[in-house]
Amino acid sequence: MTIRINLLPHREERRKRQKNLFFAMTGVSALAGAALVLFGWVVLDGYVSAQRNRNEIISRANARLDIQIHEIASLRRDLASLRAREKAVEDLQSGRNEPVYLFGELTRLTPDGVFLRSIDEHGNQVRVEGWAASNERVSEYLRNLQDNGRFVERPQLIEIRVAAQGPKGIPRRVFEFSLEFLMKKPSHSTTGTTPAGAAPTRAAKA
Repeated sequence: MTIRINLLPHREERRKRQKNLFFAMTGVSALAGAALVLFGWVVLDGYVSAQRNRNEIISRANARLDIQIHEIASLRRDLASLRAREKAVEDLQSGRNEPVYLFGELTRLTPDGVFLRSIDEHGNQVRVEGWAASNERVSEYLRNLQDNGRFVERPQLIEIRVAAQGPKGIPRRVFEFSLEFLMKKPSHSTTGTTPAGAAPTRAAKA
């Protein structure tokens, strides 16, 4: 007598258990994957938020720095403008006094026997014409200008000759001469007082 055992229900049950296990593992894997994705998204969002905050801080700092740079540039422009106006005022004041300093300098250095006839100024170029009792007086005048002139630079004799007519009141023969030099700008240390001039009769302009 042969005994037959029907294994079909057991196989069906095993397949069902395997299927349930597969679905369970798939669900667990899906949940784990979702949790991992969620965790990664949270971490990444935290990084992005932190970077965004840092960018905002940097942007605000840059904005403040731009404002400060603009204020510094404005202050520098104002300072440069003030310095330019101050220099313009100083130049104007110095320019007003230049003829006084020049006249006082020339008369102070004029030796006896030299009579100034004219003083012409063109910028910093000055031309002086006059009479002298001798060539030696003209040489002495040039030496005075060269060695003691505070506002005189590079004096040079242009011409000297016997005068056809001398200054009034001088009957003897005289020489007429012309010389040129460059006028140095008076500095604050040399413009405190006006140089004392010589006798007006020796520096009179014709």
